Amino acid sequence: MKRHDHPNLRPHRKELRQNLTPAEAFLWKQLQHKKLDGRKFRRQHSIDHFIVDFYCASEKLIIELDGQVHMNPMAEEKDLKRTQYLENLGFTLIRFENKMVFENLPSVLQEIRENFK
Repeated sequence: MKRHDHPNLRPHRKELRQNLTPAEAFLWKQLQHKKLDGRKFRRQHSIDHFIVDFYCASEKLIIELDGQVHMNPMAEEKDLKRTQYLENLGFTLIRFENKMVFENLPSVLQEIRENFK
């Protein structure tokens, strides 16, 4: 199985990239064009059967942004299983609530940096 860029997910990834949430678009402005310490990030990147919000291959780092839809027990359990699955593949996954991106961007960027190897 192809681990990255699964062909069946390409149309959905493209749609997600064209319709970023406000928090994703705000954070993407800080990550695109290697703006964060020269690291290249991809948005809406597929790993196995998941599409992650942001991915930095050189760091094996995944960043997920969580809005209100993630704030219920069923979604939290699903997110936990997804996180465990991806971490078992050797990736580091960090999550931020959307409001953190808007209200405390410097600390979000610092936490991302702290996960660089």
